[in-house]
Amino acid sequence: MSILSSHYESGNFFDEMFVSPTEVRPHYQRLAGRLGTLPVAEFDQRRAAVDLAFLRRGVTFTVYHDDAGTERIFPFDLIPRVIPNSEWTRIEAGLIQRITALNLFLDDIYHGQKCLKDKIVPPALVLGAKHFRREFMNCTVPQGIYVHICGTDLIRDGAGNYLVLEDNLRCPSGASYMIENRAAMRRAFPNLFASSGVRPVEGYANELLKALLHIAPARTDKPNVVLLTPGVHNSAYFEHCFLARQMGIPIVEGRDLVVRDAHVFMRTTAGLEPVDVIYRRIDDDFLDPLVFRPDSMLGVPGLVNAYRAGHVALANSIGTGIADDKVIYAYVPKLIKYYLGQDAILPNVNTYLPSEPLDRKFVLENIAKLVVKAANEAGGYGMLIGPAATKAECDTFRGLVAANPRNYIAQDPINLSRSPTWIDGKLEGRHIDLRPYILYGEKITVTPGGLTRVALRKGSLVVNSSQGGGSKDTWVLHGDH
Repeated sequence: MSILSSHYESGNFFDEMFVSPTEVRPHYQRLAGRLGTLPVAEFDQRRAAVDLAFLRRGVTFTVYHDDAGTERIFPFDLIPRVIPNSEWTRIEAGLIQRITALNLFLDDIYHGQKCLKDKIVPPALVLGAKHFRREFMNCTVPQGIYVHICGTDLIRDGAGNYLVLEDNLRCPSGASYMIENRAAMRRAFPNLFASSGVRPVEGYANELLKALLHIAPARTDKPNVVLLTPGVHNSAYFEHCFLARQMGIPIVEGRDLVVRDAHVFMRTTAGLEPVDVIYRRIDDDFLDPLVFRPDSMLGVPGLVNAYRAGHVALANSIGTGIADDKVIYAYVPKLIKYYLGQDAILPNVNTYLPSEPLDRKFVLENIAKLVVKAANEAGGYGMLIGPAATKAECDTFRGLVAANPRNYIAQDPINLSRSPTWIDGKLEGRHIDLRPYILYGEKITVTPGGLTRVALRKGSLVVNSSQGGGSKDTWVLHGDH
């Protein structure tokens, strides 16, 4: 019996693989042909081998507040998500358009603030935002680039349209899992890979290093790049080590760096070595105790001064968080029109802003029908899914929104697309999203694929690994079949 023998329910959702329970979409047919000849026992053997490889390679993530221990293998589903070339071309163009506009917005906000004067975005929403850094007004950033690494989350609605769910422009994570997932699939299905025309994702680390070298101060032919991590207790520490190793650069903690005369140095056994570029995986607040949080033990005293002086480059730049505030997200289509004179290629999810009186009234009256999110939370936290919530939970959120309307957005629930996923010995549809990775260096590149996250719990819409989600490999095809 093959793994495609079991009856598959596509449900009332857009299914990535099946048009109907018996009809496979054209770009999935080669994969379906292979899975149709694969006995369940052999498939399970391959799954076990992948899990063991992940364990040996330390492909884990951290779950906080859990009695069963913190380190977990990242759950991985062996049935990939396949995207034909024509769909990808549109996604790629939309992501390049979006990061271009967001970069222009950040440059404007920290300089002339023209978009505020022209009333494209209400000034109070920017100037009162949690991640707006007024200390960085009129600060020039290397090469004029604010966002060097971006992970934009995409979903598909019931009709199969791609929509932007949110932008992650501070320290987006997950690229290491994208690369490890691909390595796992290559080992599990070597022949299928060779014949399917799947575009590679392995060039990500090389492109990332090129983007980092592009912003180095012009002091030396061989700039020193380091990755700054908060340390071993951070949930993405595996990724920090993985990317540093792939790029061949040192991984450092705040205590390994020192600032002298507005220049940054790394402590080594051979003495102090100059540092030119820092790929930082630490939020602004903890970066420099002399400027931001004085109690931070993770940062480097004097780092901001060195950055301001132009002696070191940071990726991403300080102050980018204003552009991934969920309230600002609602204005991105307007910003694309304003800065680029274009309509957004990838639309937003329909969003309501409680900071606007009419929207606030609508949200408070209809909270049980909406998805409500805190403006600056991540990881699926600070969120209410109204249709799945109790009356008490809705009442709690109603109070939170009424007390601090600027801090929340609300969205219409989306019937997220589903993808066949191997659950307890049979194929079942599970909701998915997609996080592609965009790098902004000499030019903007989008890695062909990204991290497809899957909500492993039946009916769940929450794909975050910290809340029971897993992932799939994402195959972008060279052609449409």
